[in-house]
Amino acid sequence: MEEKQPVSLIATGISKRFNAFLAVDHVDFELVGGEAVGIVGPNGAGKTTLLNLLSGACSPSSGTVSFCGADVTRLDAAGRCRRGIARSHQVPRPFSGMTVFENAFVAASAGGQLEGQRAYQTCIESLELCGILRLANRPAEALGLLDRKRLELARALATGPQVLLLDEIGGGLTDAEANELVQIIRELRRRGIAIVWIEHIVHVLVQIVGRLVCMDAGRVIADGRPEAVMRDAAVIDAYFGSAVV
Repeated sequence: MEEKQPVSLIATGISKRFNAFLAVDHVDFELVGGEAVGIVGPNGAGKTTLLNLLSGACSPSSGTVSFCGADVTRLDAAGRCRRGIARSHQVPRPFSGMTVFENAFVAASAGGQLEGQRAYQTCIESLELCGILRLANRPAEALGLLDRKRLELARALATGPQVLLLDEIGGGLTDAEANELVQIIRELRRRGIAIVWIEHIVHVLVQIVGRLVCMDAGRVIADGRPEAVMRDAAVIDAYFGSAVV
């Protein structure tokens, strides 16, 4: 039997309330080192809020988050990034007024705490892996959607993450464009980076992940192998509408 890798990221009983609205409701979540997990569910299920809680973009109303054995519940996104948790956003947010390379360099220096030649080389490798090294000197705001999403990935990689959190990185892309990103993400997984990926394009998601989590109304309603989750009666009722082959 293959030995299980150490758990990288654990959320225990985590909840997030916005006034009267309970967006995430006592969720337990574990991510094993090197694992790729997909998160699906209907709009408003709490998926992005859960990702925000894992990344440190927002603080939980209750529950705890630990990473590599340390409690990071009150650590903000910048602090978690420096520890090895990187995040991409559903809507790419490049730093305006900067080139593609400068965007990556900010990530390597501020998030990855690298300096000089190490920061420079990390940026080159990240941009090359994401297929946009040729665009290094182009203003980031001039990029099209696909290349902006590539830059989102490159910036996250430049921080040197152990865990990569992806929020609908395939959204707005054609199937061909989404498949280009799949190839990059497959390589990241091959390199041992653990991945949590929210995606509505399920047939793209299941090309990468070995485990699927489905949320509804802030709760996890199924967690397991993708083929089993997609045939779960509660998941079909909440999200798919019919069994997925």
